[in-house]
Amino acid sequence: MSDFLLHPQLLTDSHPVCELALCSVRLMDDARFPWLILVPRQPFLRELMDLAAEDQLALLKEVNRAGRVLQRLYPADKLNIAALGNVVPQLHVHVIARRRDDEAWPRPVWVVGSARPYAPDRLGRELSPGDGEAVETF
Repeated sequence: MSDFLLHPQLLTDSHPVCELALCSVRLMDDARFPWLILVPRQPFLRELMDLAAEDQLALLKEVNRAGRVLQRLYPADKLNIAALGNVVPQLHVHVIARRRDDEAWPRPVWVVGSARPYAPDRLGRELSPGDGEAVETF
């Protein structure tokens, strides 16, 4: 049995998308930006170096997968990938598709304005825009 628990702030600020081999993938509840958060499902992780070497590689591969999904769905000028942990100490990685015309460009997304939560009816469609087909890339 695992002692893994998702940090309460991540539960509050994001919505589940899917489970990969290592990580839970979550959608940040901020409709201003296409923004995924990957959280390795291992207990007591704070830093990348807390992961075993093979899990560090697995995390990188899963971050790359998430980035490719965002690039395919939301053409971006830049992908921002970050593992900060200043507010939420649990190891998690942000993958954010950025555009030069987004509200925060070129600053970090978390320092500009306030989050705009998704409308409940939009959540099911967010990672399958356009024709509404489910994202099967993950």
